Amino acid sequence: MYYFKFIFTCFFILVSLSANALDPDELLQADQAFKVSAVTTKDGNVKISWLIADGYYLYRKKISFTSKTDSIRIERADLPAGKIKKDPNFGDMEVYRHSIKSLLTLKRPAAATTFALLVKHQGCADAGLCYPPQRTVLNINLPAINAPQTSDSFNPLDQISKGLGQSLALFSDKLLPADEAFQFFATIKDAHTLNLQWRIADGYYLYREKFNLQLSSDSAIDTQLLSYDIPHGKATHDEAFGDVELLYNNLSFNVPLARSNTAEHEITLTAKFQGCAERGVCYPPMQKTVNLLLPVSSTAATTSPLASVKKKTESEQDLIVASLQQDSFFLTLLSFLGFGLLLAFTPCVFPMIPILSGIIVGHGENITHRKAFFLSLSFVLASAITYTVFGVLAALFGSNLQAIFQAPWVIYLFSAIFIALSLSMFGFYNLELPKSLQTRLQNTSNKHRDGSFISAAVMGVLSSLIVGPCVAAPLAAALMYIGQTGDVILGGSALFVMGFGMGVPLLIIGASAGSLLPKAGHWLNASKIVFGVIMLAVAVWMLERVIAPELTMLFWAMLCIIPAIYLRVLDPLPEIDSGWHKLWKGAGVILLAYGVLILIGLSAGNTNPLLPLKGLASGSTNPQQEAPIEFKRVASLAELDQKLKAASAQGKWVMLDFYADWCISCKEMEAYTLNNPDVKQALSSFVLLQADVTENNDQDKALLKAFDLIGPPAILFFNLNQQEQSSARVIGYQEAEAFLQHLSQL
Repeated sequence: MYYFKFIFTCFFILVSLSANALDPDELLQADQAFKVSAVTTKDGNVKISWLIADGYYLYRKKISFTSKTDSIRIERADLPAGKIKKDPNFGDMEVYRHSIKSLLTLKRPAAATTFALLVKHQGCADAGLCYPPQRTVLNINLPAINAPQTSDSFNPLDQISKGLGQSLALFSDKLLPADEAFQFFATIKDAHTLNLQWRIADGYYLYREKFNLQLSSDSAIDTQLLSYDIPHGKATHDEAFGDVELLYNNLSFNVPLARSNTAEHEITLTAKFQGCAERGVCYPPMQKTVNLLLPVSSTAATTSPLASVKKKTESEQDLIVASLQQDSFFLTLLSFLGFGLLLAFTPCVFPMIPILSGIIVGHGENITHRKAFFLSLSFVLASAITYTVFGVLAALFGSNLQAIFQAPWVIYLFSAIFIALSLSMFGFYNLELPKSLQTRLQNTSNKHRDGSFISAAVMGVLSSLIVGPCVAAPLAAALMYIGQTGDVILGGSALFVMGFGMGVPLLIIGASAGSLLPKAGHWLNASKIVFGVIMLAVAVWMLERVIAPELTMLFWAMLCIIPAIYLRVLDPLPEIDSGWHKLWKGAGVILLAYGVLILIGLSAGNTNPLLPLKGLASGSTNPQQEAPIEFKRVASLAELDQKLKAASAQGKWVMLDFYADWCISCKEMEAYTLNNPDVKQALSSFVLLQADVTENNDQDKALLKAFDLIGPPAILFFNLNQQEQSSARVIGYQEAEAFLQHLSQL
């Protein structure tokens, strides 16, 4: 035991020494840690300012000023009070952090216009290193001082004129050049953080909303700006820009970086900003470009190849990616289980319910509570494993595998499978394994006598590929995380738990169905027919992606009318009949009536089976409201760039919609959200672009990859500077009311 204690003690000592060791390459140079500058005041004095980098401080007692111009004397130097720090070398000392200003009152002749000032200061880094005393000579141009009036006579008119002249001097003074009014500094705080600072002159301010940061295209290959927090300013209403926040004096904030290149390399940063003078004069938008040398990094953090700036708020998938990077393993799995439960109630998952129910009912009187549960479990586990395997492959190799399984021939094949399953439900034939194989399986295990569990698992795999949800935020975030980090264990586990969470309602439905079904009876044949009709509905739902909408309308009409005939809707009811027969006939009447309405809508040119009489009931419609929303198609990044520049020239924002014919959520988004009259009105001021990635060709993949998207649906917004507002992304289906609220926040 003693030896173990000795080893652990030595280990912790080494770790402590390693943690406290200073790397000189990571420390800033003194002139970067403590930036000193001078500006003159209107009364001919001088104001000295320091910008102090985060993690550094200056000693108050170590600051001094000496005039190097014989004709000018410093009468007083006003230094603000500092904060008390217990210093191991100097005891209790007053120190300054972040920024400091000192006003120097000068005694000078009126003719003196140049001033050489020696500034001394000393500071330290929190890491434990103290810098030697620093000496800086500042050469300052002083404004001329008007000679005092020598006449002893008092003239009231002269005094009034003099006072008026002083009042007007405020407006006659020349405005400071932009570089002096808004001094910009960028430094390297550490291997993964930049520190940006603006020194704003008195009487001037910057707009918080006008900041924009960008890396050059060469820099963005292996480095990207992550989300950053701009300090809040004074809220006000500006006639030109509306509700804005104004920033005064000194501004400083950090910008984290994501790096795939851990070696030392240079990046080029462009900062755009805009400000005004309080007297009412505004400067045009300003732009500063600096080259920064990133030091060697011990860890890599990769991110998307797109150099887009992210504001304080992040999109939903960005937040989920951040939680994957920061949360514990088990907390992450618990979160994704919750995401799966939420996804279980999205429209894309609903077709799984009749598929699973049809499998259970198809076993007839042999079904039991226990067997129904394990059939459901086989279905759900297979579906979850499929999400995991194909999700990991898609993330690692950058392929939207779901798109591959939406090829027309695949849709036709699986639609035929569901039609075949439905016909077996109607009793035209029985789908079962050959007798010889059934006998072998029976000899192997009575539990798998008819291969039902394997069949359920196969259907779970097929269902997850064909009728699984289109990309939603949790799924997109998990795939993005795996693609960025290569962490297959965490990302794959999260996908599996999410897939299992999506199947929890299916487990409940399957188990309850098994317990509620009687062991035998005529009703069982009727229920099989009902599920056969539902299987046909799934087949039509799948075919919607690849056939003409007019054919889809016809198939839905047939699916309503033919089952209604089987329910004897046209036959008279006997005088004495059970309540169940009347109920079924009522359902048949509804099906028949709705099928006829669909046929009428088809003949009138409508293609939406949920709104078959749209535009017919009122007799006249508003063409602007009824016309479908119109997009301009973009097929490549180059074409998108051209459209963004054209929209910027028009002074319009851009909405980019990622769409595919095989994406059901995309069609739902277009039909029920984007074509909502209120939404169309709200989007009237946008340039509407659409990237159709149905073919999933190289250009489609490049578009998706450029924006870190796994697949559609996704809606992106670009501002007047052609920058994507990543916090405003809409991933997955969103109802019209929620989408309107989202637009209002832009």
